Amino acid sequence: MSTKPQNVKGMRDLLPPAMMLRQHIIKTLSTVFERYGFEPLQTPVLEHAETLEGKLGDEERLIYRFEDHGGRKLAMRYDQTVPLARVVAQYQSQLQMPWRRYAIGASYRGERTQRGRYREFYQADIDIIGSASPVADAEIIAVLTDALTALGFDNFVTLLSHRQILGGIARVSGLDEAAAGSVYRAIDKLDKIGVDGVRTELTNSGVSAAACDQILHLVSLTGESNDVLDALASALAGDERAQAAIVNLRGIIAAAEAMGVPSNRYTVAPRLARGLSYYTGMVCEAVVESPPMGSLLGGGRYDDLIGLFADKSLPTVGIAFGLDRLHDVMEELGMGPRGAMAEVFVTMFSSDLSAANLAHAHTLRAAGFKVEVALDANERLGKQLQTADRRGIPYALVQGPDELAAGEVVVRDLKDGTQHRYTVSALVAGLQSLLSARHHTTQE
Repeated sequence: MSTKPQNVKGMRDLLPPAMMLRQHIIKTLSTVFERYGFEPLQTPVLEHAETLEGKLGDEERLIYRFEDHGGRKLAMRYDQTVPLARVVAQYQSQLQMPWRRYAIGASYRGERTQRGRYREFYQADIDIIGSASPVADAEIIAVLTDALTALGFDNFVTLLSHRQILGGIARVSGLDEAAAGSVYRAIDKLDKIGVDGVRTELTNSGVSAAACDQILHLVSLTGESNDVLDALASALAGDERAQAAIVNLRGIIAAAEAMGVPSNRYTVAPRLARGLSYYTGMVCEAVVESPPMGSLLGGGRYDDLIGLFADKSLPTVGIAFGLDRLHDVMEELGMGPRGAMAEVFVTMFSSDLSAANLAHAHTLRAAGFKVEVALDANERLGKQLQTADRRGIPYALVQGPDELAAGEVVVRDLKDGTQHRYTVSALVAGLQSLLSARHHTTQE
């Protein structure tokens, strides 16, 4: 084994610039979630293996399992959804339904690592438990739209479909319920392997050529959402579950639009399958046009999963934001915070003035500024300013003996070298004005 320090493949170290972006994403998402009344929840990274097993379909092979020193069979959290179902069953007497919850944390999968896909990854989940109303589904769509907009995305679209639409396509093509599962799995790969690849998978599953043609035609429908739904309603005439799904999807879209979701931010996409087997109703994914990354988030309605743990079924709808994918896309597009954590660098003019300089740092921190101070009063001032500039701190505070005698401080803009002189009593207001103007310029 190599003695060279290295992290586990598929698991990343986040150095300060990356971690600052990660924290920005989490803070932005949490703010939007709480604006809609979602409450925070945290569950352990480890679950009993039996909690996860039998809930994930083909994805179960990716679970990290092990046996601890006590012989207990454990598994690392695969996602935030199955632990939620366990929590609701375990604490149902303490939860008031419908319950809106959000959870942010790491999950683990034995993935084949690639860009945007890691073995340790972070998700931000939101779910509404205890409501079968299409308004709940619509609220999930509204939250994801507001959240991506708040992060600065302007080129995303949310793909919408319904599990019973895809099921109806399979049924009207002559497949029975057992064979419909192969359709879900194959269609879920459409964007990766293309039409020919899906056709091959369906054929290998025993689907006839005529049925393949019909399935691929219907899942490939595109256009205005109402036009796609009209075409599906005509093609799936006679299939009551599919017709009910179309009505349900129309209701979700109407409620989402009433909540302010623009029509250019969603589209009905019959090809959307979502691979996990527990989905029962509406499914969704949000994607960006560029850079190519796959979905930024996904989810849908899963009305039966919690019933596997509880003594009653509880309708539930939710989505999971992929924080790692959001991070990678935002980093590539230059979105989010840049520069140092600190906004102000307080210099040390000399040992004699260090107490006065440190007092200014205290005053600014108490006023809410992010402040870094020089640690060596014997280091020449020019080098201190160079250090602050290299770290990306926008402003430096200087107070020498002349400024101290006059009751003033100098604030230097480290980007353009301009200097602003303030009385000590006006320092806080002066810095607030400078930072506000800089933020406004950056936003433009």
